[in-house]
Amino acid sequence: MESLIPWGVALIPLIFLGVFYFYPLAGIFFRSFFQEQVFSLASFLDLAGSRRITGIVWFTLWQAGVSTLLTLALALPCAYVMATYRFRGKKLIMTLATIPFVLPTIVVAAAFQALLGANGLVKGINLEHTMGMIFLAHAFYNFSVVLRITTSFWSFLQSQMSEAASMLGATPARTFFSVTLPLLRPAITASAILVFIFCFSSFGVILILGGAGFSTVEVEIYRQAAHLFNLPGAAVLSLFQICCTFAMMWVYTLLQRKVPTFTPQAATLSLKPVKTINEGFMVAGCVAFILLFCLGPMAALVVKSLVLEGHFSLAFYRELFHNTSGSLFYVSPVRAISNSLMFGVATLALAVVVGVCAAFAILRNRHRFASILDPIFMLPLSTSAVTLGFGIIITLDRPPLNLRTSVMLVPIAHTLVAFPFVVRSVLPVISSIPQSLREAAALLGAVPSRVWFHVDLPIMARAITAGAVFAFTMSLGEFGATLFIARPEMATMPVAIYRFLGQPGIMNYGQAMAVSSMLMGVTAMGFFFIERFRPFGHGGF
Repeated sequence: MESLIPWGVALIPLIFLGVFYFYPLAGIFFRSFFQEQVFSLASFLDLAGSRRITGIVWFTLWQAGVSTLLTLALALPCAYVMATYRFRGKKLIMTLATIPFVLPTIVVAAAFQALLGANGLVKGINLEHTMGMIFLAHAFYNFSVVLRITTSFWSFLQSQMSEAASMLGATPARTFFSVTLPLLRPAITASAILVFIFCFSSFGVILILGGAGFSTVEVEIYRQAAHLFNLPGAAVLSLFQICCTFAMMWVYTLLQRKVPTFTPQAATLSLKPVKTINEGFMVAGCVAFILLFCLGPMAALVVKSLVLEGHFSLAFYRELFHNTSGSLFYVSPVRAISNSLMFGVATLALAVVVGVCAAFAILRNRHRFASILDPIFMLPLSTSAVTLGFGIIITLDRPPLNLRTSVMLVPIAHTLVAFPFVVRSVLPVISSIPQSLREAAALLGAVPSRVWFHVDLPIMARAITAGAVFAFTMSLGEFGATLFIARPEMATMPVAIYRFLGQPGIMNYGQAMAVSSMLMGVTAMGFFFIERFRPFGHGGF
């Protein structure tokens, strides 16, 4: 296998990370910790002695832990139903459950404001600026992470273990606790770590729903950098965040290697039809919960965008196309959608190339450096998008890398966030391709490049498509880095939403709901279009 993978291909993701990730971060750290070319630890000491920063770190950890436990409690029962029973519309339900994860976090926050906020659709309940709202938003956003990872592996276990345990006389309960749960634990733990990482680095949800009373490390990085322009403080917090999430990503990748690879067909063979009334109630309850929990906030967002003073109205949508302020930097939603789609397509192409090459690099070095390369390629997920945006602006503004005014700067930043999802989608499939297929093709006279195009690529096609959808949708919703990198006339939809939410008045709030609904629609349509090419059961992150 190693001979089929040129070193040049394996080096592509490392060069990409070196130029566009490590170099910008190094630029921030150097400018932060070197005052007139003299190294100083003053920033470390100032933050380490701050009770406020200590409180922020503790809050970041415990809110992420509680959010993770709540997500597991909601998703695991649904994963059992999805992994056990076959019923009509199942793939559609899984797709609908995944839409919240691909939504921009700023849209998620707006949706929960529309549902449970001060003027939300649910009357008598106001969770605005409370921990309850934050926990629910985090669970809503990460629900599909646990659902997809555990459903795939659980289906595989059902097909392999349940029959054997039953033949040995084990009851269903004993089979679950003695056989299924111990084998399922790596998948549950891996999904829990991934959810914890997303909650640990939460930005949009905390910034909008938490208000001034709550701040995670990610939000504090933004405040230190954007409001106070305290780059040393922001850099210290970024370094802490990177170290924590790098350690968690390392554990995650180790657990992923303990989960065996399998084909989608193996996972679906054990699915049972719904036969009894109890099974029917169980499936119906699961479907009803997923639809209510995953679609409820999104429906509230659409309703709030269409209601003005208690009556149906398109005023918020019509107002989007009027530049009432007369600002030269006004960007219409149509232009914002066009910009987002353009950046999304460019990001998709870059992320697929870099992600597939990264997966091959890990596979080539699986006996030596895989345990290091894998978490390194996941590292961009652990970095504050705000810090990354500042780093790119500071370092990529002079020859030979003067990209400050280049339209490609935004897709490059988006690719850093998106390509790890391509790696996670493609790597299990590549590692499961039998070596005998490649050897047979080589014996028939096929050169390595032809083996790759005629053997590897057709098998990888669906996994690459699955990774592409995450790259595309992550680009549509990326907010932190785009806010600092994109030129005013190249604003994206999340930036437009942020601008509306930052201005007072019912009209601005309604326009934020309208743009959020439009972004949600664009994201959902793109996801549905590409998801149809993804084989059911082969979930994962």
